[in-house]
Parts: sequence; structure tokens; C-alpha cells
Amino acid sequence: MKKAILSIAFFAIALLSTTENFAQDFPKMDVSPMDAASYPTNWRNADKLVKVVYSRPQLKGRKLDKLAPKDKVWRTGANEAAEITLYKNATFGGKKVKAGTYTLFSIPTDGDWIIILSNQKNVWGSYFYDKAEDVVRVEGKVAQLDKPIEAFSIVFEGEDDSATMHMAWGNTMISVPVKG
Repeated sequence: MKKAILSIAFFAIALLSTTENFAQDFPKMDVSPMDAASYPTNWRNADKLVKVVYSRPQLKGRKLDKLAPKDKVWRTGANEAAEITLYKNATFGGKKVKAGTYTLFSIPTDGDWIIILSNQKNVWGSYFYDKAEDVVRVEGKVAQLDKPIEAFSIVFEGEDDSATMHMAWGNTMISVPVKG
């Protein structure tokens, strides 16, 4: 009986100590979490036109032009620059673009913003932005919102094979048409 109790005790101690040996330290949640927006928005529809993967910075009492400075290339979000995938040949802001994955950059201005699709990939921020890699530059129409949006957000709305990408942050919304 003593052997059985000792064996069970030894097994329990061994089990507890081995789980500690395999414990993993996970990083804290990112303060600008990654998100995605796509069109069509119905997740059951496998025939997508477009998808954007981006990180969502928050204002936290700061001014928009401090985080996305006017007249400078911005990563269109936080952390890694946003990536946009066109699943079929399309027009983006009225300009023809081949199906593929591109980096989405923006240039905030006092008027309509400049929205850029670039061939650069796996870019952190916009620190190494290279204009020579631009595929297209289009105007993103700016509108002012009545209620501010704390976290940068992208949504699509549309019908059939025609959508509008809306990017909003603070009291600013930028819209770009996308058609398949």
C-alpha cells in the first residue's frame, strides 16, 4: 500500500513539474489589434472581390494628423503596412489593377487623400516606402463624420461586383470605389 501511495505521489509531482517545464510565455495582446475587411462581407461567399488586412490604431486623445501626418506616406493602420488583395482583375479608384496582393499606403492631405497600391510586401510601417513600387495612386474622397471613430476602421459596402471601401478614423472618412 505504501508503494502505491508513493508511486501516485511521485507521479503527481513529476506531472506537475513537467508541465512547468513546457510552460510558454505568450506576449500581451497588441494594443493595435489586427483586423480584416472584405467584400462581399458575407463570410459564406467564397467568391470575394477584395480583402484588406490591417492593424487598428486608436486615437487615445491624440489628434489624427499626429498619427497620420498630412502630406506624408502613412502605412494605413498600425504596425505592418496594410495589405489589400484583389481576387480578380478590378478597377480601384477608377484605375485598372490586376488581381494580386498589394500594400496599401495613404497620403493624408487637406483635401482628398492619395491612396496607393504598392508592389512592396512585408513592410513594417512606411519607413522604407519606395515610390518606384507604386502600382496605382488614386484619390480617396474625404467626408467628415458627425461622430468620431476611436479605432481606425475599414469597411466595405456595395452591390453585386461593385463596392466602396470606407476607411475612417476620428471625424474623417475616406472612400474609394472598387469594381470587379
